[in-house]
Amino acid sequence: MIPPTAVAAPEPAEPPAPEPLAPPRRRSLIRRLFGWLFKGVFWFIVGSVLWVLLYRFVNPPITLTQLGDLIGGNGVTIAWRPIGEIDRNMVRAVIAGEDARFCSHYGFDPQAIEQAWRRNQSGRGVIRGGSTISQQTAKNVFLWQGGGWFRKALEAWFTLLIELLWSKERIMEVYLNVAETGIGTYGAEAGAIRYFNHGADRLSVQEAARIAAVLPLPQRREAIAPAGFTRRYGNAIAARMEVVARNGLDACVYSR
Repeated sequence: MIPPTAVAAPEPAEPPAPEPLAPPRRRSLIRRLFGWLFKGVFWFIVGSVLWVLLYRFVNPPITLTQLGDLIGGNGVTIAWRPIGEIDRNMVRAVIAGEDARFCSHYGFDPQAIEQAWRRNQSGRGVIRGGSTISQQTAKNVFLWQGGGWFRKALEAWFTLLIELLWSKERIMEVYLNVAETGIGTYGAEAGAIRYFNHGADRLSVQEAARIAAVLPLPQRREAIAPAGFTRRYGNAIAARMEVVARNGLDACVYSR
């Protein structure tokens, strides 16, 4: 009798091979990159906060814009004047011309941004952009001129910091001392001397309005015997200064 042929049991299927792990060198490099990124962001935040805190008490010695003028061989005139020694007309003029809601916003003015965007879309041009005095101060003191999303993001960050760490009085004081008021001329004091041969401690309504009219394009406009648009814009600012005074729109600068 022939014995039945033995049938071998089927072998169990092998489990799928695991996904290959990243080589140790690659994993180490990724960890280091993330570590560097985290440290970079951390120290940027710490450094920028300390920088802004320092300038709450110490006047900025020089800005990147001023440094660029010096490197380019242009003369630079800087004359710092405390806010208490700057004529109130100058404060009212820049609020009337640059940022009517300076005392009520927290660094950004959505309404002004929307108005500037609509004017730009209509092709009528923009007399002033949507940037507040706080934003312009952040850009002038801590950053460089020009556009770009990266610089805009940094501007927003520094704007938040100065609104949190400075008073409105300090923001206005720094702005009126670092804003370009003419080619190579920085601050209300230097502008007043350049155009009117006296300090910013005694500016008439018309004089302050003319300096404010120069601010959007300081390298193309002159406050002495202005003509055309600059003259009309200066007159409009002078008229709006009455509204600023009447409604106390500059009160936050003099709240103490």
